[in-house]
Amino acid sequence: MMMQDRFSKQIAFLLELDKMKNIYRQTLVLHEDRPENDAEHSFHLAIMACILAEHAKEEINILHAVKMVLIHDVVEIDAGDTYCYDSVGYQDKAEREQKARDRIFAILPEDQKEEYSALWNEFEERKTPESKFANALDRIQPMLLNYQKGGISWKKHAIHAEQVEQRNLPITQDGSDNIYELAQEIIALAKQEGMLL
Repeated sequence: MMMQDRFSKQIAFLLELDKMKNIYRQTLVLHEDRPENDAEHSFHLAIMACILAEHAKEEINILHAVKMVLIHDVVEIDAGDTYCYDSVGYQDKAEREQKARDRIFAILPEDQKEEYSALWNEFEERKTPESKFANALDRIQPMLLNYQKGGISWKKHAIHAEQVEQRNLPITQDGSDNIYELAQEIIALAKQEGMLL
């Protein structure tokens, strides 16, 4: 009976995560004119972690990094997606996301609740090699898509190059030298091509 209760909680959590498919981001997908959703974003980061692991600044546990990127935006089910350049939205972002973390991960059995809450906290704190790499991926992925889409999101929100540099360069530099260099290159090209103010 106890095993059945555990299984029921796990299934309930997995069904709750389906809501990530309805959380839309500012970044557009490449081959359609529609926003990317959180589930697509998390999948993309997970495959990036597998493919680009050799470029992490420090040796990483790939499975640990993949788990982290797959759950890092789960809290947006309740907290919503806060646009990265929305200074007003960021004022209560941490509070909203922590409240969401507590509710959503509490659906799981206690041991998994603790594991996945800890993974989410680790991602946010950016202190371990895996979390630094995961955050570098989380910064470069929307930059790549946005640049490939002609800077549409940057233009829509009148984003300055300095904003993109301040938000992304320190984080990418912590996680990967190659990703950091790619971020610098994207920003330089986006400035030259009029995508960033």
